[in-house]
Amino acid sequence: MDVVKIQTEPIQVDMALKTISDASCGAQAIFLGTVRDSFEGRPSRGLLYEAYHALAEKEMRRIAHELRAEFSVRHVALIHRVGELGLEEVAVLVAVSAGHRDAAFAACQAGIDRIKTRVPIWKKERWADGHSSWHDDPQASSSETPL
Repeated sequence: MDVVKIQTEPIQVDMALKTISDASCGAQAIFLGTVRDSFEGRPSRGLLYEAYHALAEKEMRRIAHELRAEFSVRHVALIHRVGELGLEEVAVLVAVSAGHRDAAFAACQAGIDRIKTRVPIWKKERWADGHSSWHDDPQASSSETPL
């Protein structure tokens, strides 16, 4: 059974690992994306994530299916948190179990890469100076707003 979620609650890593546990699998791989204290050399105090929930979960289910088919993984957990996140909080989790480590590592990397490029989730940086700006905004310097 795959676990695919967009949620506001903190991501429970231990629960995700339990969902992918399987005695027939010799490998588990996990990726955790966390909130860092700077971006492109500029101090940050956190992130705000927003998502188009229904479409985001639908696309994440599609990604989970692809990972199973392409890498022969047995279980997939894809969880992304939305809302206000502070420094060091887990924003995204990708976890898989497979028969062997090569498949698990490859599927885990493909999972996060596909989430980042295909899932409608947007990230707003909350700068240390009190301003904020959306990532990938070509007008970031002029679109900054005080929080």
